[in-house]
Amino acid sequence: MAQFQAQAPAGDAVAQLEILVRAAVFQSANALVGWLLQQAADRIDAAYQPKPGEVRKGREAIGAQGIFGRFPFARDYYYHAGKKQGHYPADAALGMEVSYTPALAKLICLEGADEPTYLKAERHLEKTGGITVLARQIQRVVQRVGSAAQAWQEREAQPGPCAAPILYASGDGTGLPMMPEEWQGRKGKQADGTAKTRQVYLGCVFTQHRTDEKGHPVRDYESTTYVSSFKPIGDFGPLLRQEAIRRGMGRAGQVVLLIDGAKGLENMGKDCFKDAVQIVDFYHAVEHAGSVLAALIGKEHPDYKARQRRWAKRLLKNKVKALIKETRQECVGQPQAVAVEEALGYFVRNVPRMQYGTFRAKGYFIGSGVVEAGCKTVIGGRCKQSGMFWSEAGAQNILALRCIHSSRRLEEFWKHRLNERSARNDALPLAA
Repeated sequence: MAQFQAQAPAGDAVAQLEILVRAAVFQSANALVGWLLQQAADRIDAAYQPKPGEVRKGREAIGAQGIFGRFPFARDYYYHAGKKQGHYPADAALGMEVSYTPALAKLICLEGADEPTYLKAERHLEKTGGITVLARQIQRVVQRVGSAAQAWQEREAQPGPCAAPILYASGDGTGLPMMPEEWQGRKGKQADGTAKTRQVYLGCVFTQHRTDEKGHPVRDYESTTYVSSFKPIGDFGPLLRQEAIRRGMGRAGQVVLLIDGAKGLENMGKDCFKDAVQIVDFYHAVEHAGSVLAALIGKEHPDYKARQRRWAKRLLKNKVKALIKETRQECVGQPQAVAVEEALGYFVRNVPRMQYGTFRAKGYFIGSGVVEAGCKTVIGGRCKQSGMFWSEAGAQNILALRCIHSSRRLEEFWKHRLNERSARNDALPLAA
């Protein structure tokens, strides 16, 4: 053993050996993949029946790339002059994305959407897999596939099963830094009333089966799914409802909608989740209690913090109506009465949604932390990095892929995409 250890190669030599072995394995695997894909493409082209108006323009060869390397790939090209549209039957049937194999295209989209930047995705592919794809190419593939991912998010829902006693839906919005052409002319929160961000909405659906030993609700492991949209709240609400239907809203024991009390989300609850138990996020309620007290006594008042804590305790005991009444009585005839009444409007509108004592007794979540965490990780972790400015399409497409990934639905999406593209080769529509 001692003699063997003495003769063992140094660490750098072992690393070089691993690289050489990997290169040899990749070269053989790449040749096999290229040959199999070419054989499949030849069979597809031979069997393809052109649609009316399609004209075969000949055979085009490209340098295709898979996870093991590059290889030549030739297939037939058809062009429809009326639609000004080209079609590669073999690409559609095999799931090729531009010049990338399906396996590499999936990996490119995963890395491009998951890493903080496209450049980091390029380096990660190179360092971990020995795969060379430039950052610009990663971006192009992500945008090409991402538009289909957004459409898949917005597809009509088929009611799904749900054995959970409680199903939650929650939504929130966050601002993304955008290119000037995306926010010009829009109202915003800057001092001059303009905007430099665009609102993107994130919705999530999750389930709950149990509470812990203290009676606190426990979210089911890996039960959260996400949807995102740049559309206004009137369009986002139905999108979130479709996701809830897909998750089995119609079969859940109880549906709970968690929102932050904003007027738009309040209206969404009325329009899209009218039969659900609606809960305003408790922590937002406590923040708004601070706004009421700021208007009533001022933030610098020595009792400000103590009174805010008392509001929190009384809100947990279903005392929102009493708090409203007492606050109004305290400021009768006072100069701050108008400001206080304006701040109280948040509570007046949401009295039924702030019965926190009742909600906790039933074991419900009373905080919207799940969707707020999603805004930070799913959206902020990729689209709110330092120096980033987005176009709507650029952000929307990458967020669609991130939502699908976070929802553990990547394989389902890619299967749908392959079936949808393969359907372009279907000759049955010719008989219609």
